[in-house]
Formats: sequence, C-alpha cells, structure tokens
Amino acid sequence: MRLGVMIGAERGDMARKVSKLVSDIQWAESAGLDSAWMPQVPNDFDCLTMVALMAANTSRIELGTAVVPLQAQHPIGLARQALSVHAMSGGRLALGVGPSHHWIVRDMLGLPYDKPAAYTRDYLQVLNTAIAGPGPVDVENDSFAVHNPTVLAADTPMPVLVSALGPVMLQIAGELADGTSLWMADEKAIGEHIAPKINKAAAEAGRPAPRIVAGIPVCLCANSEIDAAKDRANRILAEAETSPNYQKLLDRGDARSVGDLCAAGDEESILQRFKQFADAGVTDLSVRLLPIGDNRDELIASKNRTREVIAELARAVS
Repeated sequence: MRLGVMIGAERGDMARKVSKLVSDIQWAESAGLDSAWMPQVPNDFDCLTMVALMAANTSRIELGTAVVPLQAQHPIGLARQALSVHAMSGGRLALGVGPSHHWIVRDMLGLPYDKPAAYTRDYLQVLNTAIAGPGPVDVENDSFAVHNPTVLAADTPMPVLVSALGPVMLQIAGELADGTSLWMADEKAIGEHIAPKINKAAAEAGRPAPRIVAGIPVCLCANSEIDAAKDRANRILAEAETSPNYQKLLDRGDARSVGDLCAAGDEESILQRFKQFADAGVTDLSVRLLPIGDNRDELIASKNRTREVIAELARAVS
C-alpha cells in the first residue's frame, strides 16, 4: 500500500497559503511519501493550480486531485488543463474527478444535479477520448455532442480516479477509470462493498486492477487523548456527513462519523489501522493530518509529531 498526505484543505489568507503549500509539499517529498492529494474545497484554491505550484517545487512525488467537480467545467476544458499540468509536473498528475454533491452543484453553482451517475459516464467518455489524443474527439451521448480536435497527449499515463461511492458509480469507475478516490469509507465499507464491486467491474471491462485511494484523518496522541482527537475530527470535518452520498457509505461500514474513521493513538495503533485498510483492498492511503491542542503552539507541535510518525510508517507499509 502506498502512503500519501492530503494538502491544501486548511484555511488561510491567500499570501500565506501559497508559501504553506510549498512548505508542506516539500516536507512530503523529503519524508519519502508516495503521493500528495489536493482537495477541491468549494470556496478555496483551485486544486489543479495547486498541483502546478507543487510540481514546480518537487521532483518525485505523485500529485493528485481529490477531486475536481465534473459539472463545473466542460470535459474538453478539463482535459486540456489536466494534460497541461501533467506535462508541467513531469507526468506526476493523478486526476481525481467526481460528480460532487447536490449542495455544491445545485445549491452553490446553480447547475442541474438530476442524474449524476449518468452524467459522469457521459463525461468520462469525452474526457478519456481527449486524454488519449492527439486527434479528433468525436463523442456524442446524452450529455455531450463533441467534435473537437486536439494536439495534446500525455507522454506518460495519467491515471483518472473517480469518487465512486454507490454501486452504479463503482461500476462506471471500474469500466472507464483507473480507480476511485474515497472519503468517509471505513475498512468494512471498502472491503465488503467498494473493493469487490470496482474490481469486478474493471475485470469484466478488461482493465487492470483499479487503485483504491482512501482518505482518513490521522493523529498521533496518547491513548488518553484518542477521544479528544475523534471529537476534533467531528468538529472540523463533520460537514461532509450531511451529504446523502456519504450517509449511505457510512451505513455500509462500522463508522458512524468521521471521528470513527480517525486513526488515532500511538505509532503501533496507527500502523495497525493502516494495515486494516490495506487488508480491505486499499492501494493508497491519503492522510489528513489532525493535530490536537488547546492553542496554536500545541496544535503545531501535535502536527509535527504526527508528521514524524507518518514518515516512519511510509517505510513500514510500502
């Protein structure tokens, strides 16, 4: 299992955020992590722009988006942007995409959210053809009628990962993508629901075994502080639980909240939790660092301690 870190979700003013992004990705690469994943927060930095920034300040680490909402951009436009960033990064982009949620697409952007799975299938048909260029992109389906030439192509493979949670989306991801990017999925949900369905769909489509990228909060702490870590996760990360898509996914596992997904405790406890995710079929973990403390200095110290153990565990789980 490959170990990565989530970067860019923390709030901050624009000027300081740029320097923090550079600092964080340089730490991740120097720590030997395999990948870094940039979430697309609705009211924050553009995640593909973050990838371009981080690519300019690193040389090895894989850089992924988790994830780009499909409805916000035409597939030709996304293909053009992604292929450009992929080339700028030396072939290190993993393009995570997804249909997002009703409260983003419909309520924030004012766009339709009637048939997100069908739209995702139609979108991927165009996106995959454009990524496979150069040449004409001639795709007509229920959502698009595209006849667009392109001279762009990826010199090295650019994996496309889809945020697939339900059975239909997992079928689509297995057939048309290189894997899935997850949040709010525990070991049971992955092992009994996600992994079997996406692996079966990929095999039936004649595609390689898909990647399963799972995002989880992680906090190095004393056993007496585990409940505090879970409480903090529920305070700062719980907004995702309001989505019906995530609620259905929680129902398939043992976790009832994002706090239950948190790998918290000493180094051995965190390692054992990582191994449980690997046993469930996860190919990549994306760690959301979760510091605890009563003030800024304590939070920074907690984050640094968790960073140190993540760097050590990267060697243990690879």
